Amino acid sequence: MATFLKAGKTQEEILEHDQKVYETVRRIIEKIGKHGESAVRELSQQYDSWLPSSFRLSQEQIEAVVASVPEQVKTDIRFAQEQIRNFAEKQRATITDLEVETLPGVTLGHKNIPVNSVGCYIPGGRYPMVASAHMSILTAKVAGVKRVIACTPPIDGEIPAATVCAMAFAGADEIYILGGVQAMVAMALGTEVIKPVDMLVGPGNAYVAEAKRQLYGKVGIDLFAGPTEVMVIADHTADAEMVACDILGQSEHGPTSPGVLITTSSKLAEETLIEIERQLQTLATADIALVAWKDNGMIILVDSIEEAVIEADKLAYEHVEVLTENPRYFLENMTNYGALFLGPETNVAYGDKAIGTNHTLPTKGAARYTGGLWVGKFLKTCTYQHCTPEASVLVGEYVARLCEIERFMGHKEQALLRVRRYGNNGTT
Repeated sequence: MATFLKAGKTQEEILEHDQKVYETVRRIIEKIGKHGESAVRELSQQYDSWLPSSFRLSQEQIEAVVASVPEQVKTDIRFAQEQIRNFAEKQRATITDLEVETLPGVTLGHKNIPVNSVGCYIPGGRYPMVASAHMSILTAKVAGVKRVIACTPPIDGEIPAATVCAMAFAGADEIYILGGVQAMVAMALGTEVIKPVDMLVGPGNAYVAEAKRQLYGKVGIDLFAGPTEVMVIADHTADAEMVACDILGQSEHGPTSPGVLITTSSKLAEETLIEIERQLQTLATADIALVAWKDNGMIILVDSIEEAVIEADKLAYEHVEVLTENPRYFLENMTNYGALFLGPETNVAYGDKAIGTNHTLPTKGAARYTGGLWVGKFLKTCTYQHCTPEASVLVGEYVARLCEIERFMGHKEQALLRVRRYGNNGTT
């Protein structure tokens, strides 16, 4: 039986916060929908104190920014992008078109067609999320998307140079210094100066995630990727220093970021509580991580590894680190997670930054029904069919009878028209 040694916010508190976020985003979408570019400019000034003559960077500006970035930073960005590109290309190679004759004269198939235009959001603010440029822009380009635009907010009134460098290296066709909900809405709905996109992708805070939710339908989205989540599943072989370090390493993302330990060891559970308090004394981002842990942290004690799987699948977290005697047991038995990190030698930071897998992952239970962003998210698998005259008659006779069962008489006539036209070798 699972025992909660520490619990986070109640469901009622979470719902109250979500409602406030919903209303704020709804008003912004409505405002930009009515007033376009002028509303975007007003909101950028309000939220980011940023009001340039143009949000879009010119090619000259991009080149100047890239030139200002230290060579070691450029080398590191290129290393990360090489890993992400390589894995995305390997994934793309597994997605193939299909054409097959299913009956004599009946040809069915599908094509994997890239989305035409994508808007990528690269979070900024306190943490310039350079890696998100690789994960979204680069992956879209590997998929074959023709137009990839990207928005990132200013940081302290300045253009985030390393982020822009990564966006340029990744292949962005248009780069805008524009943040938050206003960036998402501008890309989705378009303005007088930004042509709308077909799909929005990328991580962000609760407001960005809510914007994607409310804009879904007007545009496609990758998934709901809100405040980051981390789960550590550990047994007696794990140590509290690593567990605490890896939970706090994600808690620093923001005050609403949940972190949970599921463990079979009561000793580890108690030691982790103490170790988290100790590490918070020296962590440079403790002002954020402390609030996240206090409000959203959980420790769940379970009786067995099997029960750990059950509890982990209930929560369906974004990042799941497995620090157990046999980590691959969870790979073989868990079904709800964004990404698994198997064994103490790897960790969420590797996946977030450079190892090659994508860091835009499902949160808030979405791992129950979707995986993370990957090259396949940018592809539409579209079917087609073709029949010979003889095959059309064969299928048409079945379809006509099936349509009559459903009382679709117009559908039935579509089928019978082919039966009459192509029956008897097309002589009737």
